[in-house]
Amino acid sequence: MNGTNLFRLIVTLLVAAWATTELLPPTGTPFEPYLTSQVTAAVDESGTEIKSREDNFSEFEALVVRANEKVEEAAGDATSPYATLYTALLRISEDESIDLSQYFQDIRLQEIRNLKKKNKILLTELLRRSKGEISLGLDLNGGVAITFDVDEASLSEDMFFRQRQLEDARQVVLDRVDGLGVAEPVVRLKGANLIEVQMPGINTEDNPNIAETIGAPALLEFKLVHRTAQPRPGAEPPLGYQVLVEETEDPETGEIVESPTYVKIIPVMTGEIIEEARPQITQTGGYEVTMEFTSEGRRQFAEVTGQIAAGNTDFSIGRLAIVLDGKLVSSPTVRERINSDSARITGSFTQREAFELANALNNPLAVEMEVAEMYEVGPTLAKDARNTSISAGMYGGILVIVFMILYYGLSGLVAMLTVCLNLFIVLGALASFGATITLPGVAALVLTIGMAVDASILIFERIREELHNGKSVHSALVAGYDKAFSTIVDANVTTLITALILVWLGNGPVRGFGVTLSAGILATVFCSLVTSRFILEALVEGGIIKNPFRFQLFKNTSFQFLNHARRAFACSWVLVLIGVASFAYHFDQAFGIDFTGGDEVAVSYSERLSSQQVDEVASSASFVDEDGVTQSFGEVNIFFQTPLGADKDVMIVQTEPDKGEQFFGALNTAYPEAELVELGLTQIGSAVGSEVTRSAILSILVALLGILLYIAFRFEFGYGLGAVVATVHDILMTIGIFVTLGEIFGIGSGQFSAPMIAAILMTVGYSINDTIVVFDRVREELELNPGSNLKKIVHLSINRVLNRTVLTSVTTLFASLMLFLFGAGVIKDFALVFLIGILTGTFSSMFIASPVFFWYHKGDRKSVEKGEILPSYDWTSDESSKQKA
Repeated sequence: MNGTNLFRLIVTLLVAAWATTELLPPTGTPFEPYLTSQVTAAVDESGTEIKSREDNFSEFEALVVRANEKVEEAAGDATSPYATLYTALLRISEDESIDLSQYFQDIRLQEIRNLKKKNKILLTELLRRSKGEISLGLDLNGGVAITFDVDEASLSEDMFFRQRQLEDARQVVLDRVDGLGVAEPVVRLKGANLIEVQMPGINTEDNPNIAETIGAPALLEFKLVHRTAQPRPGAEPPLGYQVLVEETEDPETGEIVESPTYVKIIPVMTGEIIEEARPQITQTGGYEVTMEFTSEGRRQFAEVTGQIAAGNTDFSIGRLAIVLDGKLVSSPTVRERINSDSARITGSFTQREAFELANALNNPLAVEMEVAEMYEVGPTLAKDARNTSISAGMYGGILVIVFMILYYGLSGLVAMLTVCLNLFIVLGALASFGATITLPGVAALVLTIGMAVDASILIFERIREELHNGKSVHSALVAGYDKAFSTIVDANVTTLITALILVWLGNGPVRGFGVTLSAGILATVFCSLVTSRFILEALVEGGIIKNPFRFQLFKNTSFQFLNHARRAFACSWVLVLIGVASFAYHFDQAFGIDFTGGDEVAVSYSERLSSQQVDEVASSASFVDEDGVTQSFGEVNIFFQTPLGADKDVMIVQTEPDKGEQFFGALNTAYPEAELVELGLTQIGSAVGSEVTRSAILSILVALLGILLYIAFRFEFGYGLGAVVATVHDILMTIGIFVTLGEIFGIGSGQFSAPMIAAILMTVGYSINDTIVVFDRVREELELNPGSNLKKIVHLSINRVLNRTVLTSVTTLFASLMLFLFGAGVIKDFALVFLIGILTGTFSSMFIASPVFFWYHKGDRKSVEKGEILPSYDWTSDESSKQKA
């Protein structure tokens, strides 16, 4: 083994080892068993054992039993201090002054004096360690749903302003949940004054105070402190003042000291002066919250502190109280006018408390809310649909593996091994920064697999070309990798630009897709150019691979693509226009419940129905509306949720607007043995807010601009223009065909749901990748064939990559087709969109992108080589005109 290959091996092993450490443990352990398993012996400061592990274990187990009894008494009351084992242990240890760290001496917390804080930090750390590294989203694994009741007194009586207040509150709640790091939450209006929050990958054990954190008003006020008067028992506050108590921690004992203070009732400033708040570590290792002022806030703060400082004397130093939600947080002294851009909120904060406080200050609520209901939510993608779709995905994967091995032999097996390593690295990367995998994330993983397989095919086809030129196997392998290098880098960098823009500008599923795709692209480049090369070179040097790539699909093709380009271009755009017209005509039906909202019916049952049974009723039954018109039910979704503390779950049926009652009747008629009982019906708002849709559109537009600029810089402007036109073509055609197939031919639903955003983004990624491969070959052939005209170069390039284009499409089609044929629910629609995207992306790279590039330069290769933004031609120059004259 040569030194370079040894280096590749070492790097591969290091990356694989890193991914393994990030993924362990892949799944979590329930909190209670994990807690008891971590109990240690008790030791004193010198390390001498003072209590055996067995004794410590028995003592702590008795404490856990008592805590569980309190949890049972709470009966699922989310507001109870005994709602979960976590909160129950905290409350019992606080009431009885129990130091929990004595049972877990592997976690060093001796420097923390305050017992309550120490116990909270300890339990939080144990919770973190008990969690698995792979977190699944609401659609795949469920989570927690909280319904907040907005106080009617804080809402306007005017219906227009009332709706605006509710929408503003919904957005603030969404921003807060996003700020807590919850991936792809669902936040929507429900009924007249309810806000429902569904959070994937969250449970009440790990986040016992999640409802309070999300619903806290975060009303920040700055108030003056009385200069001389101090509260005394029985004394009345001075006129205009009230008594507030500041809690501080004694640095010696860790005990909380209460300091009553006279604070003016009317604030001098509010939280409106804050531009941004963020947590920060102090010099002593604690946490505080820094606040950046707005320009107006800086002026007000300087003015107020200047007035306080002006009244200072040798015997009286003024103070400014910082009050949050009516509680005195701190009251620092003011000795001089402060012309600062920022201020600090200090206190005995834990890291999590500081983080949550900063998040709340950045997103203050203007209305008051309280928890109405709290549920554990089952997967929104029903279990049977999930299982069916997983099986379909496995079938597709097996087909791809079999095809690659049959077509490429041992090299194909190597390609599949690197794809597996690729996925392993991506999952490790996602685990390392705590990402939650949802259906859009799965979409990005599917696209990652497609790009990884494409990179292997691209390399293999270049090696095949070198073998045909008479090179030895080893020389062909080296040359093939060298020549494929720039193509793989360009294709992946272009897609990476798109992914990073989605992360930057996107929200919800759009951002989740971008994060996963970014990790996938980096892993693809590494596995394709480092790992697979190391394995193949070792097999070739060892004499195991002697005569690879005997079978070839297309040999010496010379199809004249540009001769048919005008007809193909025209027909294609006619199809696009028909699709756009169909989309416009069916616009009201083109968006599903995720976008439009609808009815939500809570149903109890004696026999659980499957999603397939519900889908059969939705597709076969109909009803007559108030106008006497027969209507179909359209989209219907079901999932199950369990109220905290309850033993039996409830089926939630979501329908299109004003169809909930009718569908429940149809479902009850179809399955009387299930003994369905309607528990309640409410109207729900859209799960995909307008900001998500806007961010998706903005992200795509900015991504197209980024692609244009990158390709113009890396290649030439004409290439970029061709790539952008082809991508726009593919987006419009995919959307149009999907809606037309669903609404007119009944193939798929024809309705867009939240995961469809990811499917469209997949189409963008696939289209760009396919186009760049063709353009990279055009650029290469221009250098290799200086005597050929541009038309011949384009034909030669497309034909040379035809094997790669068709094979990549075939392998990706295998996986998507299996999902479409055997998947269920939204997975079927998801797969259909990608199927259409694969076909349009393959077509556009040959008949849209390449012709646009060719026509832009009017068939003249000289303008391509000059690389000018606006091409110039010999026949348009002044000198040429004079010669002709």
